Amino acid sequence: MATVLVIGASRGIGLELVKQYRKDGWRVIATARKQEDCDALAALGAEPHKLDVNNVEAVAGIGWKMDGEELDVAILNAGVYGPRHDGFPTEADFNSVMHTNVLAAMRLLPILAPLVGAAQGKLAVLSSRMGSLSERQSPQGSLYRASKAALNSVLIDTALVHGKQGVTCVAFHPGWVQTDMGGAGADITVEQSASGIRATLAALPTSEQAVYRAYDGTTIGW
Repeated sequence: MATVLVIGASRGIGLELVKQYRKDGWRVIATARKQEDCDALAALGAEPHKLDVNNVEAVAGIGWKMDGEELDVAILNAGVYGPRHDGFPTEADFNSVMHTNVLAAMRLLPILAPLVGAAQGKLAVLSSRMGSLSERQSPQGSLYRASKAALNSVLIDTALVHGKQGVTCVAFHPGWVQTDMGGAGADITVEQSASGIRATLAALPTSEQAVYRAYDGTTIGW
């Protein structure tokens, strides 16, 4: 039975990924910050773990709990947008966004990559087209953009270390999705985004270099 880990699965795209992988018969390991969300994941048939990605002890603990696992797919979905205004960022806003979107990845990806390598699998992060440097056409959401560009950098470094061990690293733009972050007027549903991410992962050939894709498989420039 194939195994997938979804980090940040309490709602939105993460929760939908859990539902779709379970429907297809995968063994699903999933994390959430709150116990009630872990209980809901268990009710879906997932194996839940309580995890706050900003808690260094909890991150170390998940590494210990996952020791020996072989992950066909691991998806780091946890992330925040931060302030909706542009301009002078507060230190609190900067720390919240960068700690959740970047520092957590710097701590988690080195833990997850060997587990993915054991299965010659796919290691994905939920990035955004807004993190692209080469395709950027707007400065809107500058703090979020900076965090996703940094997340992409962390993923590229992860591929340089672990790509030769069979880990295929993927940064995903999930689309403009109808979530709490994307809003009700967004282009696509969480079902469409999650389905596209899964299909793209399944079709993606093994690569020692990190790749940047939209949910529908379209290549994005770093």
